[in-house]
Amino acid sequence: MPTIKKTDAEWRKQLSPNEFEVTRRAATEPPFTGENLDVHDKGVFRCVCCGAELFSSDTKFDSGTGWPSFYAPINEENVIEETDISHGMARTEVKCAQCDAHLGHVFPDGPKPTGLRYCTNSVALRFDEKP
Repeated sequence: MPTIKKTDAEWRKQLSPNEFEVTRRAATEPPFTGENLDVHDKGVFRCVCCGAELFSSDTKFDSGTGWPSFYAPINEENVIEETDISHGMARTEVKCAQCDAHLGHVFPDGPKPTGLRYCTNSVALRFDEKP
């Protein structure tokens, strides 16, 4: 996948202020506020910054955390996992492999078959319904 690089000014023109803070500054939206939390239609969740396919609605589940949660990405090559030691704890940050957008974190407390919970910020995702 080709890498997309833009300046902060270019990202600010493209994204809403909230989308910019979450995806480019690794902020976290408040729980239970995102429009993608309750989306249960068939489709694909894409990166709001670059449009890369990240998660399928087939892997989405209600984690009760207040953020959209998935047990697997569409393709592991579409996401990057990095250690995040902010806020006095060690977590695994998840980013878009194509544009380096902060998506959220992955935790080992999800359902089968993977046992993982990709906890994502709703504003980092754009939902595309499949025909």
